[in-house]
Amino acid sequence: MSTATTRLPEGRYGRSTDERADRKLRIAAAALGAVLLVVVGWFGYHYVVGTKISAEIITFKTYEDSVRVHLEVRKDSGTHGYCTVRSQAENGAEVGRADFRFDGDATRIDKAVTLRTTSQGTTAELLGCHAD
Repeated sequence: MSTATTRLPEGRYGRSTDERADRKLRIAAAALGAVLLVVVGWFGYHYVVGTKISAEIITFKTYEDSVRVHLEVRKDSGTHGYCTVRSQAENGAEVGRADFRFDGDATRIDKAVTLRTTSQGTTAELLGCHAD
């Protein structure tokens, strides 16, 4: 006794609909992947290039009602903006936050600023810098 096969004879009826659907899905996936790659690259490029002010905290010293912070700011000449600094208590609660402005034509600024706090702060954290 022989078993009947369910396959069609090869080359007789052309491609099956499953093969056509698979090919269309592969083309659509490749196109969407390429578009996604371009969009992520575009946003990444503009994020890096668009940052006109960057800064870092060099050192800080805590006092009972303030934190003295030494900031080093790098910016494009003529760019005006501000950097936001915050301080937290030992338990993690925020005890102070302030924006410090940086104007002028200098491209590198070293500045000591004082952040007023509601109680003893243990940290000084740079949250970010923004151009006007």
